[in-house]
Amino acid sequence: MKKISSTFSRLLPFLALLVVALGCGQDDKSETSTTGANSSTTASTPASTSTSDIVGTYDISGTNENGAGAYKGTLEVKSRGDVYQFSWNTAGKTYDGVGVRTGNNLGVAFAEGENGEGCGVVLYKIGADGTLDGKAGYWGNNSSESETATRNSGTGLEGDYSIKGKNTQGKPYEGTLGVKKSGAGYAFTWQAPSTLSGFGIQQGQSVAVGIGGNKCGFVSYEVKSDGTLDGKWGGYGSTSVGTEVAKKK
Repeated sequence: MKKISSTFSRLLPFLALLVVALGCGQDDKSETSTTGANSSTTASTPASTSTSDIVGTYDISGTNENGAGAYKGTLEVKSRGDVYQFSWNTAGKTYDGVGVRTGNNLGVAFAEGENGEGCGVVLYKIGADGTLDGKAGYWGNNSSESETATRNSGTGLEGDYSIKGKNTQGKPYEGTLGVKKSGAGYAFTWQAPSTLSGFGIQQGQSVAVGIGGNKCGFVSYEVKSDGTLDGKWGGYGSTSVGTEVAKKK
């Protein structure tokens, strides 16, 4: 996706903390299908009913974390049932990811290469009362997951929440969520009932949270009125974020 050959490697110690959590928690919240994100089978149901269609090919330009250089490349977005497939080509490398959309906000989890197994993303819309209305996607699964988090204590985005949701198989689950400020974003910890950890970046009234192993990163995009995707990206424990602008060809 980006020039992560140098920059993304610095995130590995932080993202490695998620490996154990993902192994314990994802089965409780999501069940992965055998159809990968690169499957040639595209469901007929569109991933979004918005009139601004994000499917297509883009030219991208961006900056790495901590101002560590600029990059350019291309991005292809495809509809995969309830989710989207994101495929980047930049600096001679390819990256593949899964994305979910709510209104004009996109959350994407990605990994280098064509196999992002274990990577996932949750995109929350922040309500006026602090409630988080979430939609999640996992690489290799064309179905999405829904979750509502009701804040019991805290201010702003930080606090303790009670959660209820349905996983990608439509099975209900309940649990708790804790959100704490961390570096350039927020640390998320779910108990549903096993522990799952993630790192999120807020843009306006939405927050995209990446989860996964030591190879996973994530992006939070805002879909502009002209179709441009304006993004911020990073990984677990980021002290700063990279930026990316994708313009449809």
